[in-house]
Amino acid sequence: MRVSVLGMGSMGRAMARRLLEHGHEVTVWNRTPGKAAEAVDAGAVEAPSPAEAARDAGAVLMSLADDQAVRAVMARLTDLGPDPGAQVVADMSTVSPDTSRALAELAPGGRFVAAPVFGGPQAVVEGQSMGLLGGERGLVDRLEPLWADLFAVHWYCGRDPGSALTFKLLNNYLMMAGVAVLAEAVATGQAAGLDEAMLRELLFQWPTVATGLHNRIDDILQGDHRGWFATRLGAKDVRLAVEVAESKGLRLPIARLIEQRYEEAAEHGWNDSDITAIVELVRARS
Repeated sequence: MRVSVLGMGSMGRAMARRLLEHGHEVTVWNRTPGKAAEAVDAGAVEAPSPAEAARDAGAVLMSLADDQAVRAVMARLTDLGPDPGAQVVADMSTVSPDTSRALAELAPGGRFVAAPVFGGPQAVVEGQSMGLLGGERGLVDRLEPLWADLFAVHWYCGRDPGSALTFKLLNNYLMMAGVAVLAEAVATGQAAGLDEAMLRELLFQWPTVATGLHNRIDDILQGDHRGWFATRLGAKDVRLAVEVAESKGLRLPIARLIEQRYEEAAEHGWNDSDITAIVELVRARS
């Protein structure tokens, strides 16, 4: 397929690379010049604007930081026209369910699919990521060649695109909570003088440590937190999960505490560092 990828952050670059390796024609765009170089070197074509990138594509994939960014970029795609056979816009960002529903209204001709991703950039490159898909079934099915190449497995979450985002936010809340608790356990073990090699071995073996956290154990133990999932984005995702709950009359006091911890990490010099940097808050006060 001809595919455009809008947003050249870590995930956008990984998607472009994966699609290029599977023979798709990829055009990319990024708001900040220079970040598309890796994708261009791999064979993508860089466009000067989102509309130009999307013009001849069969699918337009957005991978952007937050709700404001996806709304702003979607507003620049309105001239693509109402033709029902034209581009389908798929937002793979993590945004609020209400924003995803609004994007479906704003998308040219209503051709919109929510497609949030489980898994980091390396999982995307290796074809091990998972996808959650929401929107009109016909539009989702039209992009099946992309889903088959991008994801190890994917689920259709129904016509409401907000449902796919709600599932994604629940997953991210569990991950942020797990990292926060794991960081406190690691810092406590280190402060108590435990043998670090044994601590590491047990963390990988204990059933109480979710397998989804295994890829962050080493960085919490002694890493430099150069990962891809920034603390500020972790705080944002937990906040969005809380807002979903509160819109239904539920209070999530633990989630609010976790949100505050990631915000605090961002404010104390770890803004662009991986979510594992939350361990430094514990160490700083030990």
